[in-house]
Amino acid sequence: MTLGNVGSHIFFMTEKQIDTGRFDDLGIKKNFLEILKNKGFEKPTPIQHQVIPGALEGKDVVGIAQTGTGKTLAYGIPLIQLLSSQKGQGLILVPTRELAQQVADALKQIGGSLGLRIAVIIGGVSSRPQIKDLRNNPHIVIATPGRLDDLMEQRQYRLDKVSVLILDEADRMLDVGFLPQIKRIFKLAPANKQTMLFSATMPSSISSLASAFMKMPLRIEIAPQGTSAENVEQEVFVVSKPDKMRLLYSLLKTYREDTILIFSRTKHGAKRITRDINDAGHTVTEIHSNRTQGQRKASLEGFSRGRFRIMVATDIAARGIDVKQISLVINFDLPDNSEDYVHRIGRTGRAGRSGKAISFVTPSEKMDIRKIERLIRKTLPILDLPIIAREPVSNFVPDRGVPTSRQNFGGQRRRGQGQSQGQNQGRRRNFRRDRQYGRSQARGER
Repeated sequence: MTLGNVGSHIFFMTEKQIDTGRFDDLGIKKNFLEILKNKGFEKPTPIQHQVIPGALEGKDVVGIAQTGTGKTLAYGIPLIQLLSSQKGQGLILVPTRELAQQVADALKQIGGSLGLRIAVIIGGVSSRPQIKDLRNNPHIVIATPGRLDDLMEQRQYRLDKVSVLILDEADRMLDVGFLPQIKRIFKLAPANKQTMLFSATMPSSISSLASAFMKMPLRIEIAPQGTSAENVEQEVFVVSKPDKMRLLYSLLKTYREDTILIFSRTKHGAKRITRDINDAGHTVTEIHSNRTQGQRKASLEGFSRGRFRIMVATDIAARGIDVKQISLVINFDLPDNSEDYVHRIGRTGRAGRSGKAISFVTPSEKMDIRKIERLIRKTLPILDLPIIAREPVSNFVPDRGVPTSRQNFGGQRRRGQGQSQGQNQGRRRNFRRDRQYGRSQARGER
């Protein structure tokens, strides 16, 4: 859905009603149109079609769109065109190092031939080359708020030249605690700057930020917030913690030709999953906060180029993953909040492709999956497990499973459906043990 707010007029438009037309219709200069055409960009996405005209007019913009909708170019195209005809500097704030580099690569692709200078300011690496880049008077600075705030404290960067301020994935920046730095940047930047804010969700904290620091922004909403991609097939398996790896092995055999992204709730869990998958003979890499910037970059490049078929990631580290050929997302653990589920499955089904998302849900996580269903306004099909319990891994049957009754969401089959009473009692003991294990795991580092 698109929600435009101009003065007192509010109009609604569903995404299917948007005729995106051509880039020629959006007010883009002729020489820039040639660049876009040469790079293979012929038709704008819905978010680009709605954002670019208003942004070129200098209006503040709030854009609500999921990952993979083309929002980087939605703000990147007007930003580059505006900076080519006026003095000033663009500042783009992002939540992670990987996303910073991804945005830089996308903007260099369309602005490199124009002599565009970009400085990427991120943590985890030496600040000396970054300070040198800042002294080279870049047209655009792409930064994580933490490192940028550090350089501002050291008086290595000032905001007085900023004419356009952009917040990309604003909800994630607030989730990881960057609100104080963002507020400071807003207060120190020139009052007459143009501001654009993009987010997959619109919690009250984002609304408050927009109300406090933006000037009557044009609000563009491509699909209601929390909406999951229509071209992503979603499935759920109810499984106890001890059986998760057996189920994962089965799925990796079933989807042996697919590029797979696996999400773990913790970095320690990601390391264990990666180790076990590697020991099983699969090509796998990992990305989480315990990895150095060089290791994370090497993992992303190896995954995107096909050297690794599988990547295991935590939520924060995965924010910069933009690999279009991901065909399957597996939620080995459910995320801490429902909004992250939408972010996760948005890593597949990108650029018009179809994708699939499979979630492992323990019996004690019944309410968590209900919250996700309410957010995405969709009932998720729950499949019967392949034959994994009490069987050796070598005898594991790689059966995809079939839809099962939601009455059995608790993880137990009723008597008379293939299990004896003794087996059911054994499973109940396992479930109690799983819940105790889950509570102790929750006290560990996230």
